[in-house]
Amino acid sequence: MKPKLTAFKAYDIRGRIPDEIDDQLAFDIGRAYAAFVKPRNVAVGYDIRLSSPRLAAALKRGLTQSGVDVLDIGLWGTEGIYFATAAENLGGGIMVTASHNPPDYNGMKFVRAESRPISADTGLNDIRELIEAGRLPGPAAQPGTERPLDVRRKYIEHLLSYVDPRKLEKLKVVVNAGNGGAGLILDQLEPHLPLELVKVHHRPDGHFPNGVPNPMLEENRAATSEAVRRSGADVGLAWDGDYDRCFFFDEQGRFIEGYYLVGLLAEVFLRGERGARIVHDPRLTWNTLDIVRSLGGQPVLCKSGHAFIKQKMREVDAAYGGEMSAHHYFRKFHYCDSGMIPWLLVLQAIGERGKPLSALVGERMRLFPASGEINLRLEGDVSAVLARARERYATGAVSIDLTDGLSIELAEWRFNLRASNTEPLVRLNVESRGNEALMREKTDELLQFLRSG
Repeated sequence: MKPKLTAFKAYDIRGRIPDEIDDQLAFDIGRAYAAFVKPRNVAVGYDIRLSSPRLAAALKRGLTQSGVDVLDIGLWGTEGIYFATAAENLGGGIMVTASHNPPDYNGMKFVRAESRPISADTGLNDIRELIEAGRLPGPAAQPGTERPLDVRRKYIEHLLSYVDPRKLEKLKVVVNAGNGGAGLILDQLEPHLPLELVKVHHRPDGHFPNGVPNPMLEENRAATSEAVRRSGADVGLAWDGDYDRCFFFDEQGRFIEGYYLVGLLAEVFLRGERGARIVHDPRLTWNTLDIVRSLGGQPVLCKSGHAFIKQKMREVDAAYGGEMSAHHYFRKFHYCDSGMIPWLLVLQAIGERGKPLSALVGERMRLFPASGEINLRLEGDVSAVLARARERYATGAVSIDLTDGLSIELAEWRFNLRASNTEPLVRLNVESRGNEALMREKTDELLQFLRSG
């Protein structure tokens, strides 16, 4: 029978249980990872999905049978694997997770030594081909061992190193873990911080009784927004299932687009390290560029996606990198993304400046209004769609950039149009210079143009 390999994606493995991922495939992935990466030891963790412990067990059997020592970090978020692999100088790490996908999905994310990501063009396709071709080596003469690895105390200490608790105000903060894994970390941080946490959907539950944790979807924001207004909280926070992304709500319960958090966090780092390099994606850029340049920093453009951002950050030794999709990357966190570090830094900024979150980002939202990411399912070849848009809007363009899809900049507005790396979608982002009406007009115009083709 041909192996089930439809779950191999651009950045990770993700698919439906058991049609696309089952115990046998997890076992084979362990063997193929061992054959390709050739690590001496590997950290393995898993999220709160009901299928995760069983898949992790099969994965670990494949690794140990291949002679690899497994260090099991247990129930965690994805950044637990990033931290354990780099902090403990391990040969690699594998996280069993499907992040924000529906309950009947699962998957895996991979890193090698130093938590360098493994994606399609840096090894994931090689792992897939080993399984597909049946070229997996037999059991090692000396099987590997398995033992638990507890890095929680080290990890909590690392998170707390980003802030000075004396500079944190006693804020009331709504925290919505979405019944994912974030609540476990919040409980460990809580005794160290002068915060009053209002906990929503806090208990980890792989049944996802309140819906899959994905605050990128507008319909999933109401619980956090309402809790902020009801409790009179200063800030609202929400996470996806494996909490590598953190989402913000201001004191009015208003959702804040991740784009503006990139600018705010860039500012935080540049105030501490003048001249630092800040990596950003091409989808929305003007606000980030304005902040970074005004504070003497060096903005570095990079293709969207965690593998590209991490590689670019290492190349230029960036202090911070941010994507509008709520992925935030930190040099001190081994150039990896974290859903826990951003909110600690933002809460400290609120305390230091004596301003609410709405004031910290409100002016930036006025200066550079943005559409937020709009997803479209279009028939036909995506490259043809981009070519048609380029032909339509090239006249009068100040610049055209192809770093990631198509970015066209005009005098008073710009847009980025790109194919999704993870779903059969085209993604559109539009922004303007201080003119929200123009931004909305051009967004509607582009949507009509794209749908007409």
